[in-house]
Amino acid sequence: MTIVAVALDAKQTYVAEFASSEEERRGPAWLRQLRKSAIAHFEALGFPTQRQEDWKYTNLAPLLRVPFKPAILARPDGVVAEKLEPFTFGVLKTTLLVFVNGRYAPRLSYLRRLPEGVRVASLAEVVNQEAVTLEPHLGRIARSEDDPFLSLNTAFFGDGAYVEVPNNTVVEEPIHLLFVSTSKELPIVAHPRNLIRIGARSQATIIETYAGMGRDITFTNAVTEVSVGPAAILDHYKMLRESETAYHMGTMDIHQDRDSAVSCHSMSFGGAIARNTVRTLFRGEGGSLVLNGLFMTAGTQQADNYTRIDHATPACTSVELYRGILDGKSRGVFNGNIYVRKDAQKTVARQTNKNLLLSREAFVDSTPGLEILADDVKCNHASTIGQLDENAIFYLRSRGIDEEAARHILTYAFAADVVNQVKVAPIRIKLNQLILSRLPKGSGLGEAL
Repeated sequence: MTIVAVALDAKQTYVAEFASSEEERRGPAWLRQLRKSAIAHFEALGFPTQRQEDWKYTNLAPLLRVPFKPAILARPDGVVAEKLEPFTFGVLKTTLLVFVNGRYAPRLSYLRRLPEGVRVASLAEVVNQEAVTLEPHLGRIARSEDDPFLSLNTAFFGDGAYVEVPNNTVVEEPIHLLFVSTSKELPIVAHPRNLIRIGARSQATIIETYAGMGRDITFTNAVTEVSVGPAAILDHYKMLRESETAYHMGTMDIHQDRDSAVSCHSMSFGGAIARNTVRTLFRGEGGSLVLNGLFMTAGTQQADNYTRIDHATPACTSVELYRGILDGKSRGVFNGNIYVRKDAQKTVARQTNKNLLLSREAFVDSTPGLEILADDVKCNHASTIGQLDENAIFYLRSRGIDEEAARHILTYAFAADVVNQVKVAPIRIKLNQLILSRLPKGSGLGEAL
């Protein structure tokens, strides 16, 4: 069966599932209409194929051939607090919301005391209790007209996290949203949806972790919508630690108001096929954005990174740095786009993608892009793909370090350029541990450093 036929068959399955279960998805009229519009968009678009520019390096056939069932049919056996510890950050004190197979798990969550007016809750609970709060925001930041996976999420999402920080509020401790996928009996799909609102002159740190248990075959299709108010500050971290038999499609859309500052860090370590899409829009002057990414693949994994930074207003700054480390027969994709509109004068935008290949069979496609319609700007981009520097290896060996350890030290240093930009020390420590664990003799490297 061709990939086009596979994609068509999978599309029809999801459309039929929506039709058969539509009555079960209760909610206000505006939400039901949002879902209907989304499934109509999905039906018109279908699943992407390699004939489409944004997907030409990604063969989705392995994902589309799996007969995934709704996550609600799975039994989340064995998910206890002790098994979540590897996905937390040691001594770091956080408000923790845990979702198992896309559904809020209050018995595993821990809500610490938060400043007055700050709300951290299950999105499903907010829909049930006061959906009017969501109407101006849900589905208004992440638009699904031309994105089939976003359309699927909008049509099917059942739960996720709702985070609201009112004006003039500083949330000192991070908020951690932990999504765990597990199903030993059948392959399942979950569509978690998150809505994050940071008020004017406020500040918060939010962590999203997506984790898998064992070698369960799961598919997580996640969407996060973020609104950052005037002069607000948001530090966001996404940790992708799905199992190597899992599939992940993650989309995050961010709207920044004037003078806001956002730093967004995407760290990808798991998944058979994992795609992270980050799209940002400057809605007011004077905004700043730091967009960092690190992906490490091995075996036959594939990690895709798609970014779009929309400079729609003047005097905004964006700095983007993505690095990939690929081993085995794995593949990586970086597709980065910076769009500077006609009236966005005084824009400063820098984009860098560097990739390190640790084996002859690893492969990466890098497509940095700039589209500039304004004339008073400072913009540049750069991309490199290569192997370890043999001169640097020789230098380390001349200092008494064996060749294997020298290669590991240089690989670690390549990743550290991204990791060292992480502001929260326990997160940085966890990232270092994950990087070392994915290198042979990681503990020995740790001693050498």
